[in-house]
Order: sequence, then structure tokens, then C-alpha cells
Amino acid sequence: MGDRWQVVVDRSVCIGSGMCAAAAPDGFRLDAARQSHPVAPEADAAESLLAAAEGCPVEAITLTVSGSGEAVFPPEE
Repeated sequence: MGDRWQVVVDRSVCIGSGMCAAAAPDGFRLDAARQSHPVAPEADAAESLLAAAEGCPVEAITLTVSGSGEAVFPPEE
């Protein structure tokens, strides 16, 4: 992929399912309140991050291309 992505979790939407941390353990952690947090606000583009975003049951994860802000997930319609 070669890009870097901005990784954002909307904690007002997150339900703490933990699916993101299971799909991308290097990308997400759950805090004591079971709210997801990205390990880093920017990361190398990775299939595991995309899988985590796509697998979030409430679509609380947003991925954008660093610099351009182009949507990776959810895709722009």
C-alpha cells in the first residue's frame, strides 16, 4: 500500500466489542472502560487496520490518507 493513514476512533460511538483489537492488535487497545483507542494516531497502511475498521459493528473507526485526508474507510459514496 505504501501510504500512511490517520486512525481515529469515535469513542462516542464505540461499544467496546474489542473486534478492532482482535483484528489489529498492533493498531488498537481497549482502555479500562472498554473504549477503543488507536495505538498511534498515524500508522502505515495495513490490511489489518482496514479489516478492523470494516469489522467494527458500529463503524466507530475512520481511516484517512495522511496529508490528503482522502477517505479509506468508510469509503466516500
